[in-house]
Amino acid sequence: MLKLETVNELTLKVTSQGGGDVLFTKAGSFICGECYGGKNYQFEKVLLGPQGNPLQAALGQLGRRFTGENLPLMKVTNRGDNITYYANEAQHVVVYNLRQGETISVESENILAFTSDCKYSVRFLAQGVVSQKGLATSTLTGVGPNAQVAVLVDGNPIVLSNMQNGSTIEVDPDAVVCWIGADPGFKLDLSWKNLIGQASGESYMYEWTGSKTATVIIQPLERESGVNIGMDGGSSGQRAQAQQNQSLGGAAQSVQGTLGQLGNMLGGGNGNNHGGGGIGGLFGL
Repeated sequence: MLKLETVNELTLKVTSQGGGDVLFTKAGSFICGECYGGKNYQFEKVLLGPQGNPLQAALGQLGRRFTGENLPLMKVTNRGDNITYYANEAQHVVVYNLRQGETISVESENILAFTSDCKYSVRFLAQGVVSQKGLATSTLTGVGPNAQVAVLVDGNPIVLSNMQNGSTIEVDPDAVVCWIGADPGFKLDLSWKNLIGQASGESYMYEWTGSKTATVIIQPLERESGVNIGMDGGSSGQRAQAQQNQSLGGAAQSVQGTLGQLGNMLGGGNGNNHGGGGIGGLFGL
């Protein structure tokens, strides 16, 4: 059994008792480990996704690349009692235990680790019109008794919840780390001032009302995002970084690479023809 906990705010401590457990983590996040006797944990890069079925994993990988929610993962297999530690660029770590059937929606870049009792997928919100964030989100759903998730936060997190009082919560999409509960609405506040570059810079918001209750984790550092709609070159937010916004051409190249990997796995193709041999054999083409 695995136990996830935070150490000194910035590090994830994972305790394995009995062995046989699998942990999925952000690739390269391991910093140290300890066990009695020889090393009894092993790292393996996850090529397509944490799903067991290769086709489902490939389809999940395609969806994550198209939406920009792709997350390089590694699989940690534990074969005995040990303690391992994980971190990412001195970001704060928050651990959450998911009940069975409970879902946490989280930005892929904020995922540090999760247990195999979590189902990982991408869900469309269809709200990414002004903010570069909001079009899609990664989700982790508890499907077993030991569903645990560790998320990364830039700075000490703020937690707001309207589960009990039904209040209205508004959050800048670029500051949202994750939420548990209902999906937010999307509030857009544009006027003629935006066109002349005199807007406040807070023109788009996630909004949870009394009928949409959730617990939201927010970080004090906003991501670089937004689009330029001002006549003077001003933007409604911050300009998005190039690596955060895949062009269709870049996404297509990523898809071709994924299909090549799938072809190698399923049909023995060399991957240079986008996996055509393997996929054709799979579907009888």
